Amino acid sequence: MSATEHGTMNLKLIVWRQSGPDKPGRFETYDAKNITPHHSFLEMLDVVNEDLIKAGKDPIAFDHDCREGICGACSAVVNGVPHGGQERTTLCQLHMRKFKDGDAIYLEPWRARAFPILRDLIVDRTALDRLVQAAGFVSCHTGGVADGNAILIGKPEADYAMDAAECIGCGACVAACPNGAAMLFAGAKVAQLAELPQGQVEAPQRVAAMVKAMSDNDFGNCTNHYECEGACPKGVKVKFIARLNREFTKALFQETLGTISTNRGTSKE
Repeated sequence: MSATEHGTMNLKLIVWRQSGPDKPGRFETYDAKNITPHHSFLEMLDVVNEDLIKAGKDPIAFDHDCREGICGACSAVVNGVPHGGQERTTLCQLHMRKFKDGDAIYLEPWRARAFPILRDLIVDRTALDRLVQAAGFVSCHTGGVADGNAILIGKPEADYAMDAAECIGCGACVAACPNGAAMLFAGAKVAQLAELPQGQVEAPQRVAAMVKAMSDNDFGNCTNHYECEGACPKGVKVKFIARLNREFTKALFQETLGTISTNRGTSKE
């Protein structure tokens, strides 16, 4: 019987519990009772946690912030799929109408070397922040905000950059990748800036620094599984990985010619 045919439903949750980064983890089973199809996934967890607190037990620790599909903080793996598998949907925007009465739901944190588990479903995703700190910016002074019509950037280029900028840094691409690669995230950051005039001056140094930061922060390599695109709640395309590879090849070629240095130095031109 579907959730829409039955006013409320009862579910079985098999949840990963881990009290700390260096503590052993294990799966524990909980009952989610009187859940409506209108509950979001996080609201369902709120109901379960209220019951656990009333029973004097530790609530399930999970990350969240906006609950509007914007920030990506609600990261978790549902039945083996980051964010639950509904196309272009963050976990906080996944509603319980997707499930049926009596379903068993397995809930785990991101599984990646670069994302150590802090507690239960919460992982440390600051490795993504370190990629941005290494290269995800432009150092030119852009002044105040100009009128949109005064910026001489074509619509195809602007649309391309905006498609890349849709990445919210949730890390689903890393969790879905069998290698724990951050190529989709890094590719989106590199492509977004390389497409615009403000980002082209530092493009070789940026892509070199981004690639080095991925290696330094224990991310794996891309082997074209395309799981990253399938798991991305914003639909970021793997074409941006191709752009990152092209930008990196160009940077190496320019370095070979001696026109630039990829160690975040200055151009020799």
